[in-house]
Amino acid sequence: MSASRITAESPCFIIAEAGVNHNGDLALAKQLVRAAAESGADAVKFQTFQAKHLVTADAPQAAYQARNTGKTESQFDMLKRLELPLEAFAELCRYSQALGIMFMSTAFDEESADFLAGLGMPIFKIPSGELTNLPLLRHVALFGRPVIVSTGMGTIAEIKEAVNTIKAAGNEDITVLHCVTDYPTPPDQVNLRAMHVMQESLGVPIGYSDHTMGIEASVTAVAAGAKVIEKHFTLDCNLPGPDHKASLEPKELAEMVRSIRRVEVLLGSSQKQPSEAELAVAKIVRRSVVTTCAIAAGSVLEDSMLVLRRPGTGIPPAQLPEVLGKRATRDIAAGAILAWEDLA
Repeated sequence: MSASRITAESPCFIIAEAGVNHNGDLALAKQLVRAAAESGADAVKFQTFQAKHLVTADAPQAAYQARNTGKTESQFDMLKRLELPLEAFAELCRYSQALGIMFMSTAFDEESADFLAGLGMPIFKIPSGELTNLPLLRHVALFGRPVIVSTGMGTIAEIKEAVNTIKAAGNEDITVLHCVTDYPTPPDQVNLRAMHVMQESLGVPIGYSDHTMGIEASVTAVAAGAKVIEKHFTLDCNLPGPDHKASLEPKELAEMVRSIRRVEVLLGSSQKQPSEAELAVAKIVRRSVVTTCAIAAGSVLEDSMLVLRRPGTGIPPAQLPEVLGKRATRDIAAGAILAWEDLA
């Protein structure tokens, strides 16, 4: 998919979220790019940040981060290990292009955003944690490129303010993702119906950033109207780090992509009309007006002379009242399928 606007008519845009699952290793990050490309995803996405610009030295971890890493430390120490230098993202961008998959990375500060814009990154992603960071939203909006906004932890009022901030900067190309910021998200907290609430409130395309285990929630979200799906993946769920345990492995990622594309085929168009195959079947299984007895030319057709029988190649049942009272223009055998030229 190109960087054109995501609309209600466009195929679902699938983002394979590598995030920080490279563990600060560029070689591992490249392996993630290859796995994403092989899965059939539209984009592979990383996270571009500098720990010193993101958190204070003693900021605590989120509960899920401590739980998933099995250790308690400051956010700063954890994120510092997961940093990649800006130059690494330029290399990942080139590598993604060579493999035919769109490169994306979430910018957590203006310097990172400017760098990614300089790489020609076609779509920008605002993470849930920056939903209320209106200066960053305004800065990103001014690039004039499509913006995808995750809304974990957000209220409708906060989401509206974020969308209005982007629009006020002259950027109308916005997609909003429903998201629950818990890794993994329990099924009873997913609440996919929130997508419809956001769409009605905001009037923009909606999608889903999925932190559940497995692919069921993402596939269901597409059936419910999601035009973007973002899903974490890793090469191995047993690797150390905050997000690996709530991520798909490559085979699961590929199955998610296949399942989403199958769902899109099943959804079809919004039009209700018979298919070419159905039109052929209709001639066989629908009914026509048929004579119950031999009818002499000139006879007036009465109800007792007519029944409705298959196939549906003659006068349809709905027009039976129009047949009654007509005169036969010729002798008609019993069991004949009536045609209008038989009547006057």
